[in-house]
Amino acid sequence: MSRIGKKPVELPGGVSATVSGQTVEVKGPKGLRSFSATDDVTLKLEDNAITVEPRGKSKRARQQWGMSRSQVANCVQGVTEGFKKELEINGVGYRAAVQGKTLKLSLGYSHDVDFPIPDDVTITAPKPTEIVVEGIDQQVVGQVAAKIREWRAPEPYKGKGIKYKEEFIFRKEGKKK
Repeated sequence: MSRIGKKPVELPGGVSATVSGQTVEVKGPKGLRSFSATDDVTLKLEDNAITVEPRGKSKRARQQWGMSRSQVANCVQGVTEGFKKELEINGVGYRAAVQGKTLKLSLGYSHDVDFPIPDDVTITAPKPTEIVVEGIDQQVVGQVAAKIREWRAPEPYKGKGIKYKEEFIFRKEGKKK
């Protein structure tokens, strides 16, 4: 039995949802999100809460039960609070700046890196060494943050590069004479 799937997803004030077949549309102050569940689960909207129930007792139905409930909960969280990833830049001369719809990164290459900002996320650089990626879709926010980090992943000797704010970089000791 899924422990996560049993809990209904409560809809906070200012959030409305419609369930039509296997599709849930959640509308809130930050925007509109939708999720289409597989045929292994049933979605119901009752008493200002969305419940997910498995169809049958197959292994796949039980797997989809908890996953579908989590996806619906993420839709509700996305339209109310949104999702956010914070990145830090470490290194001499490494910096970031937002210019229009482009994130300009100076990462020690012979050229600046121009990263086009997708339409469904907002990227800000409160300091030259910080990048904040925000949006209503958790997957898109994480993917954009990972693509930015990919330009210069942190290295283990000096810790230079782009890392997530909460990430720990395992440091290595250099060569000894």
